[in-house]
Amino acid sequence: MTALLLWCCQPESIIPPRPEEPAKEETKPDKPDNPDTPETPETPEQPEEPEVPGEVSKLTGTVIGTSSSVNYDTGQSSTTVNTRDNVFDGNFDTFFASYDRSRTWVGLDLGTKHVITKVGYSPRISQESRVELALIEGANQPDFSDALPLAIIKQKGIARQMSYIDINFSRGVRYVRYVGPNNARCNLSELEFYGWEGHGDDSQLYQLTNLPTIVINTAGARDITSKEVYIKSNAYIVSDAGKSLLSAAETEIRGRGNASWDFPKKPYKIKFADKQSPLGAPAKDRTWTLINNYGDKTLMRNILAFEVSRRVGMAYTPFCTPVDVILNGEYEGCYQLCDQVEVDGQRVPAKGGYLIEIDAYNYTEDVNFNSSRGIPVTVHYPDADKITSAQRTFIQNYFGQMESALFGSNFKDAINGYRKYLDVDSFLKNFIVGEFCGNTDTYWSTYMYKDAGSGVLFTGPCWDYDLAFENDGRTYPINNINDYIYCTKGSVPSDAVRSMVTRIVKEDSAARQRLKTVWSQSKGSLSTLNDYVDQTAALLEESQQLNFKRWPIMNEWVHQNPRIEGSYSGEVKRVKDYITNRLTKFDQLVNK
Repeated sequence: MTALLLWCCQPESIIPPRPEEPAKEETKPDKPDNPDTPETPETPEQPEEPEVPGEVSKLTGTVIGTSSSVNYDTGQSSTTVNTRDNVFDGNFDTFFASYDRSRTWVGLDLGTKHVITKVGYSPRISQESRVELALIEGANQPDFSDALPLAIIKQKGIARQMSYIDINFSRGVRYVRYVGPNNARCNLSELEFYGWEGHGDDSQLYQLTNLPTIVINTAGARDITSKEVYIKSNAYIVSDAGKSLLSAAETEIRGRGNASWDFPKKPYKIKFADKQSPLGAPAKDRTWTLINNYGDKTLMRNILAFEVSRRVGMAYTPFCTPVDVILNGEYEGCYQLCDQVEVDGQRVPAKGGYLIEIDAYNYTEDVNFNSSRGIPVTVHYPDADKITSAQRTFIQNYFGQMESALFGSNFKDAINGYRKYLDVDSFLKNFIVGEFCGNTDTYWSTYMYKDAGSGVLFTGPCWDYDLAFENDGRTYPINNINDYIYCTKGSVPSDAVRSMVTRIVKEDSAARQRLKTVWSQSKGSLSTLNDYVDQTAALLEESQQLNFKRWPIMNEWVHQNPRIEGSYSGEVKRVKDYITNRLTKFDQLVNK
């Protein structure tokens, strides 16, 4: 329970002051020439009176939104039928249907800032489900680049009837809008906003669920289509039940990932203009990742793997916490905000040294090499634009020396064998995390780092565990395999990687004995991991319901899913059953 609370806790975020009109310069009388004349004491500055809410009323303004509607009779774009004005005409028989199917919206320019207290809506007749997951947003920029959510509609509407949502959002906004859900063409009959005129404050904002809400608005509402090219954006993180706001203008965002980038639900990398420590993260840094977990229907496998990493005692475990994500006014689902794996004081401890990765996709990276035995390696640090040819040559040669020592006849020698180049304890701990969790991808992506002052490579951190905990049909059921997972087909990018692991965990008797000791020290804490699963499932309950409305895949095979459980609780149960059985099976494998 303690560990769960640690990564879920949220610090007070920095709330930027609301822009105000520039203060008029105050003209003070000149001091009297006679020094004996006492100065009139200045009146102490009085604290600003809190704004008194005005009378709540139904609001009016200039209709704004997506200009092109669809003429269903012709299937063509129109500006005269089914237009955005229809949602404010008080007639349930008329409606707005946008020509484009997604990222379309309708709203009001209220002329001045208003604190919104209630929103009413009614769906197009016969299209009641089209309002589900629609977002209500408020902004003070006409392009909604500073938009924050006021509410999300979590269920279908009722035709010929207004449904109302009480809004608990204290910031005054000039522009308000309804953003239709994905692939819905808005299909809205009526829309109403209620509130009072005023600036408000940021004392109470809105979260979609109990999880923090991350809002990303890209410049010009551009789609994120590249893993290489950043686009400008604003980012906001609402947390602490709406009491805290991290507001970051001039951020950048791009795609990320390998196989995960091909999923409909995309993973992202965020770069802040200034270093941030969002949501209690230990590191203060500019770069952060949003992990999509598309094929992981528990939405928690990486979270669980990181918890195993902590309990096993890895030197560094990435920060990770679940969040809800809104992108350009559209709800995108439940994600995990994580550290970027990079060298930093609170991340990978290798400042001035090297960060490399045994990487099946090394050919896609800027700085990479293949060892003499065919092990694919990516060099992540020093950065590609900063690494010198001498540094590149050094780390390639160093990895080669480690490999040669490992495959040499004297590899077990404590002084001149592979231990001269590789830290055994960190390698074994990483091995335990991968094998206990049942991760087929452990050696498709294995990070290693070398401190500038250290003579050895350390293994870690663990990363990319969406196929773990019985989520890979190629190895399911894992506990029926009478060997380690790395020995199975498809679990390594080259035979040399499998041979490398075998030399250490099977053929080096001293390392094998150390593996037994480290496992013995770890398995007690892992025996209560299912309690952590239950706690995490409870934390994710509200968010997962929205996520699987946005991505209705619970009854579909996605990526390497071995089975369809048909429910979130069923997916969680499969993880718990696996953990229960793995504790026994892995103990047998280590000790046989």
